[in-house]
Amino acid sequence: MTLEELVACDNAAQKMQTVTAAVEELLVAAQRQDRLTVGVYESAKLMNVDPDSVVLCLLAIDEEEEDDIALQIHFTLIQSFCCDNDINIVRVSGMQRLAQLLGEPAETQGTTEARDLHCLLVTNPHTDAWKSHGLVEVASYCEESRGNNQWVPYISLQER
Repeated sequence: MTLEELVACDNAAQKMQTVTAAVEELLVAAQRQDRLTVGVYESAKLMNVDPDSVVLCLLAIDEEEEDDIALQIHFTLIQSFCCDNDINIVRVSGMQRLAQLLGEPAETQGTTEARDLHCLLVTNPHTDAWKSHGLVEVASYCEESRGNNQWVPYISLQER
């Protein structure tokens, strides 16, 4: 491995850490400001009613759920809708960390009582020009990924 390749790998890892931290910061801020829609069904309803208010779509899934055909169909439809409406999309793994960030009670995680965290929408109402550092960072990452022909970038949330 050449020095340039080594530096590029290090930069990519550092960029991934920065984007992951930005996503975490963004989710917490969006939830605090009531700008977060949680759940596949709830997200589909919002995108049907007001797609212009959606600025980011997070599709969350862990490896053990990859074989869930119904969930994959939902994701495909949501991704298509997001692409048609110029909404940034990020695939996320680390459902436990996601639940932790959103304040899900530990006893409900993985049960039927737990909220559906597979699809999260961050909204920005038309009357408000909300900008957060996290949103800018994630949008930049999405744009950069599209430039590299990775239409749905992927990040992994690490448990803490």
